[in-house]
This record gives sequence, C-alpha cells and structure tokens, in this order.
Amino acid sequence: MNPQPTLVVNIMYERWDPSVAPGLGPMGNPLPGGVLDHQALGWADYGWRTGVWEVLDVLEGHGVSATFYVSGLLTETAPDSVVAITEGGHELAAHGWAQNRIPAVLQREEHEKEVRQCRQALEEIGRQRPRGWVSPRCTPGQDTAEILARAGYTWFGDVFDTDLPYTLQTAGGAVTALPFGLEVNDLPMTVRYGRPMSDMVSSFAHVARAHARRRRPGHIDVTLHAHVGCRPPGLLALSEIIDAAREAGMDVATRATVADRFLAAGEGGASQAPT
Repeated sequence: MNPQPTLVVNIMYERWDPSVAPGLGPMGNPLPGGVLDHQALGWADYGWRTGVWEVLDVLEGHGVSATFYVSGLLTETAPDSVVAITEGGHELAAHGWAQNRIPAVLQREEHEKEVRQCRQALEEIGRQRPRGWVSPRCTPGQDTAEILARAGYTWFGDVFDTDLPYTLQTAGGAVTALPFGLEVNDLPMTVRYGRPMSDMVSSFAHVARAHARRRRPGHIDVTLHAHVGCRPPGLLALSEIIDAAREAGMDVATRATVADRFLAAGEGGASQAPT
C-alpha cells in the first residue's frame, strides 16, 4: 500500500503598504487610474481584523499546526496577532515586508534589507525565528534563493518546477526548495475563477487521490488567505478538508516539518545548481 501524502495547511497573512490597495479583489470593474480602491482596502483589512482570529480558533479546535506566511508590516500594525500565531503553536514564515513589494522588481540591496528586516521583526515580535520564505505573489527575484541562504533561511517556497522537495545549491549555500501547490488555493479558485469555496473540498479530494497513486506522494498544500478564505465558508471548507485528511490516515504537518523530514531522509542529493 502506498504511503499517504502529508497535508500542509497554509495561511497567507498579508498586508500592503499604507494607502496601497490589493491589485486583485472581488470587484471586477476597475476604477479609473489614480483612484484609491477603498473597497479593496476594506476587503484586505478583514485579514488582520477578523480572518486571522477566526482561523486560529478553527485550527485550535482541530489540534492542527499551520504555517502562517506573515507580511513583516503586520508586526507593526497588528503585533498581537503575530504573537497569537506563535502562542498557538504555529510556524511563522516570512512573506516579504508588504505585498506590493515584489522581489522581482526590487534592487538586490533593497531585497537583502527586506529579507533581514522581515526576519528580525518576526523574531522580535513573534519570539520565533522564521526558517522559511515565500515572496509576495510567490514571485522571487533572480537572487532570492541565494539571499535567503546567506541570511540563514532553511526553506524557500517560490518553487513551481516540481512537486517534491529538492536541495537548491546557490552561491550563498544550500536551501531546501519546497514546492508550493496551487491546486487547493482560495485566491485563484474563488477570486480569479469564480468558483464557490466548497469546491476547495472536492479539489482536495481529487489531489489526494492523485497523490495516493504515487510511489512518493509528497505533500498537499491547502491554502487560505486571511482576507479571502478565512471567512465562514472557507473555514467550513478547511474543517472538512482536515477531517477528510485524518479519515484517510494522512499526517498534518507544517512546512518546516516537511523540510526537516526531507533533510533527515538524506534526499538532498537531488540538487539543482544556481542558474
């Protein structure tokens, strides 16, 4: 019998710079150029005002530890929530300083500064040193993996060229490349494609069946954004997914645990040189 995949619950906990609205929102008609979208601002603020607290309650009820990807800016604007994440037994991962600051458009020196700033702020407020990183928009710059390795991060999630972990060799050292699955992700599913949140459950079931057929099933990412899916329908979907995973005998683990298992298994030989 093939081993079961591991379920990883990801919570994207995001904020944008002051007076910057998300570029993607629930309203389809764009505003004229230069007009600040206050609807999108309010939609995004649900994350720190309500969503993060609701999902923490759900995770506690299930006894599940998740990986929270936290914008560094939230250590200044909502520090109590960052403390609550680590006190709840969850993993803190860095997610850039603000979601409008994408590494692909930053100069290297600026990117290096933000990588350090995020880590220092999250460690100071959350009392947990983040080991992992996913860039805003999951879009790294050319040197992101190297910068992370030099800064002491152990895993890097802006990875879409495979669905199993591998060791990424950079000029700054090695870092574990942990692919980020998008098949069960609330943002593209509901905002981009207009599907109901309940489809998260059926999508998870389909992905789980596909993984169970493989010799090395890997991990399944189930991702909610605090301002998108951490509303009642999304939280119900998450609860149903956790229940289904446990019924199937799946383990539920954080990304740091998946990275540790990969390294402990001695599978780091599947390496990729820097490009």
